[in-house]
Amino acid sequence: MQNNKKLKIAFFGSSLVSAYWNGAATYYRGIVRALHQRGHQVTFYEPDAYQRQENRDIPDPDWAKVVVYAATEEAVFKMLEQATEADIVVKASGVGVFDGLLEAEVLKLQTPERMVIFWDVDAPATLDRVQNNPDDAFRAHIPQYDMVLTYGGGEPVIQAYEALGVKQCVPVYNALDTATHFPVEPNPKFACDLAFLGNRLPDREARVEHFFLEVAAKLPQNTFIIGGSGWGDKPMSSNVKYIGHVFTQDHNAFNCTPKAVLNISRESMARYGFSPATRVFEAAGAAACIITDYWEGIDFFFEPDTEILVAKNGDEVGKIMAGLTEEKATAIGKAAYNKVLAAHTYNHRADQLEKLLHSKIARKAGELV
Repeated sequence: MQNNKKLKIAFFGSSLVSAYWNGAATYYRGIVRALHQRGHQVTFYEPDAYQRQENRDIPDPDWAKVVVYAATEEAVFKMLEQATEADIVVKASGVGVFDGLLEAEVLKLQTPERMVIFWDVDAPATLDRVQNNPDDAFRAHIPQYDMVLTYGGGEPVIQAYEALGVKQCVPVYNALDTATHFPVEPNPKFACDLAFLGNRLPDREARVEHFFLEVAAKLPQNTFIIGGSGWGDKPMSSNVKYIGHVFTQDHNAFNCTPKAVLNISRESMARYGFSPATRVFEAAGAAACIITDYWEGIDFFFEPDTEILVAKNGDEVGKIMAGLTEEKATAIGKAAYNKVLAAHTYNHRADQLEKLLHSKIARKAGELV
């Protein structure tokens, strides 16, 4: 197969059009839009579940075909039948409906000409699950996929997948979608000293307490904002304002307005390292001054102290805030913005992905000869 062949890709994921309880949405959008710009056709199959369709951020885009299917087994099989028109079938982790069924059934679409890929947008959680449960059905599927792509994780995740028999595991990191995330005018409703955006999840909550809520309680003279779903009944000091779900069209102002924004990794991602959240690149794309919790591999993406500020605990967040002037925050935000444009856009990721897919297709074709 030629290296310039335009590919038809069937993508089973949580949602392309809604970021509601769906942190991977902007990652999918960035990747899919960049593939479309290179001439590839993506059909994105997403279930009508978790009120995502009622909380859409975007209409159906012109850079992908979106197929919303009913959350039933019958509808899943109908979508799988449609996917046979594709050159490549992708099953992402965390679709949220019939994941186990999809993980098994997409493998039946594998042919010498059609590649089937598992795209893990939460590799640390997937690996922890299968390592802790030898009977997990997904464990047996891993060696059957042509390739596993991951949202991050670096060498530790690659090695963990290799130990489970994967044919090939490649991280395709988060990045900046320059079409959606960029500097804008500040919005007074997001004005504060430190802002955090993230949904309330079990393996993130304790870290949010330590790195954000406890810091706020100790700094009554400073103002804080927390955005994301699920925090409504969480005890917070009076200098913290909870603003609920923040739609993606407000992300730029949310990132541009505060003196600094805080990135807090989920516990499993911090443990594996090399897993920068989408929000890190989105904030950098808005020239925000980012403070992040420490995880191994930060310097692979940004230079600490110059392009990003790093804290190993809540006390360090407090110290950073105490010494952070507006001038310093602006300089760090600008440096992060320059770095992300130079090395971490979805165009960079699509370039990597396109080469990877064509080389894998060529290898499969070679095996047929």
